[in-house]
Amino acid sequence: MSPSVAESGADAQETVVSIAPQVVSENGTKGQEPVFDVDIVPIPKVEGPWTVEKVLDTISTGKPAEGSSSPIGYFHILERLKTTKREGWRRFGIQRGESISDHMYRMSLISMCAPPSLAGKLDLHKCMKMCLIHDMAESLVGDITPVDGVEKPEKSRREATTMDYITKRLLGNFEGGNVGEDIRAIWQEYEDSQTLESHYVHDIDKLELLLQMVEYEKRGQGKLDLGEFAYVKTRIVLDEVQAWAEDLMKEREAFWDGHAHVHGDEGVEGGVAPEKLSMQTAYYADGPKPKDK
Repeated sequence: MSPSVAESGADAQETVVSIAPQVVSENGTKGQEPVFDVDIVPIPKVEGPWTVEKVLDTISTGKPAEGSSSPIGYFHILERLKTTKREGWRRFGIQRGESISDHMYRMSLISMCAPPSLAGKLDLHKCMKMCLIHDMAESLVGDITPVDGVEKPEKSRREATTMDYITKRLLGNFEGGNVGEDIRAIWQEYEDSQTLESHYVHDIDKLELLLQMVEYEKRGQGKLDLGEFAYVKTRIVLDEVQAWAEDLMKEREAFWDGHAHVHGDEGVEGGVAPEKLSMQTAYYADGPKPKDK
């Protein structure tokens, strides 16, 4: 903290300086011991029907400026994608797992690896943008999973309302609203799931989840079975992405090496509880449909 801030007469800043003891790092440099857990951003809880305004009222850093020709308010909202965790892992005790932006970033890099049989048919620039946009609404909605009890129409309403807020109220006056309109259109294309690009990104979304599942299991050294998430493999549409998923599942089987574990891609027979399978099926019902083999 600069001396100018401490001398400004702002009581809160002065308090931080006065109570923060100095600490010495391994390289001998001095600094202030952290006072606040500023990296912790609670998942917003609202009473009654969900609205964007109710969530905005919970933001400790304040509501972003609306109707501005500057995109700074939008930039601030994006930080929430960095601090909001993917919720599915928490049920298995993984409290400091990947964030939403972690997930989308790896997706965008994966999308660049389209094999020749797909690359010539795809607008890969759009695919990369779609990967980075598709979960943007979770900055305010949070990561709603199949077992959270939120009906699909309600989830869709919350996400569409949030995307309208971001692209119109935060970006509507930036560069004539063109950036916001592009983001909104790409998000809607993903939601509608009618184009090859949207099918490809939906598949990558599932593949990235499978990758993270296997990586967490390996770090768990055989004590963490996340196999119920393998259900998403059955929802992959494109043969090229399905081939990647097959390779990954072979890697998973080699890791478990004959020890009992859940096979979510085999449903109830694979060890998934019937009620859990029902929730998963309903959650993915509106997405791209895999081809009959």
